[in-house]
Amino acid sequence: MTSAFPSKPSLAGLSKAELAEKLIGVGVEPKKAKMRVEQLWRWIYHYGVTDFAAMTNVAKELRATLSEHYTLERPEIVTQQISTDGTRKWLIRLGPGIEAEAVFIPGVGKAGALCVSSQVGCTLNCTFCHTGTQKLVRNLSSAEIVTQVMIARDALGEWPTQERPLNDGDRQLTNIVFMGMGEPLYNLDNVDTAIDVISDGDGISIGRRRITVSTAGVAPRIKELGDRTGAMLAISLHATNDELRNQLVPLNKKYQLEELFAAIRSYPSLNNAKRVTFEYVMLKGVNDSLPEAKALVRLLAGIPAKINLIPFNPWPGTNYECSDWSTIEAFAEVLNRAGYSSPIRTPRGRDILAACGQLRSESVKQRASERLMAATPSAD
Repeated sequence: MTSAFPSKPSLAGLSKAELAEKLIGVGVEPKKAKMRVEQLWRWIYHYGVTDFAAMTNVAKELRATLSEHYTLERPEIVTQQISTDGTRKWLIRLGPGIEAEAVFIPGVGKAGALCVSSQVGCTLNCTFCHTGTQKLVRNLSSAEIVTQVMIARDALGEWPTQERPLNDGDRQLTNIVFMGMGEPLYNLDNVDTAIDVISDGDGISIGRRRITVSTAGVAPRIKELGDRTGAMLAISLHATNDELRNQLVPLNKKYQLEELFAAIRSYPSLNNAKRVTFEYVMLKGVNDSLPEAKALVRLLAGIPAKINLIPFNPWPGTNYECSDWSTIEAFAEVLNRAGYSSPIRTPRGRDILAACGQLRSESVKQRASERLMAATPSAD
């Protein structure tokens, strides 16, 4: 259930500490708040209820009080698009002029992965990325990150009921990837809290080993990410030398490859079961030569790693082209011979601009169009 900016705040997406604060605020004794939080937590995050009346083990008086002050509504879904390959993209309105996108990709991870956003817009300006053309508006709160997962579960019909438990084998959404809009390590506090909520075994219960956080290379915060979240690490790499990476990923001018790779090697608990994923977008005539593939092997020496080769996904106005398929396969062969898993990521959701590097709030273009229409004299 969604609405445009409800008059009452929603409890959906809140952490346990935030829920306790809300309960105390409506008169629940602090000593009883912890027990009440556990009750609400189960209903909100295990069953996904949208009505306090469904919380049958919560006292009627408390349910009435909660209904008076709060809702369980999700943020407003502006649009939902479904690709021919089953990929789903939601444009989610979080406030006036504040919109972010989330994408569900079936057949990724154990069963399906949700790509969530951590910011509205982005500051990094990676030259091949559509999201980077949208200026940063603000960080998302932890609740705004969590409700992206809740919206996906609503759409997929994946909340169990007391009469109909949902077994692990029945789940479509099994993995979370912080690879949507924004740089997660520039919003680490909220990303950390959101992962706590998403991974809690009494609620949404997606384990930390099935949650991956991707960074363009904010080196000083990489170890902190691992210490705080226990999530899997992904690096948006795309080049094997500083000169080229400075062009493709301008953040590299601040944290160059030597510093970045020192931080990666410090990531907690790296082993063959907890490998770093390196994302490498294949750009025709830019970074796709065989010498580049061999340089990538040398760069990754000693790091438990796998490399996702990403065929470039075009977007309006880009100057890049996708590498030829034969070139991508030859690049992958060099990596495979060196012992690295290097799957070529099948482009998903291209027809709805939901593929890697294509996310950008359509609201930006819509608002520009609305301003143009308002400034154009009527023909009447």
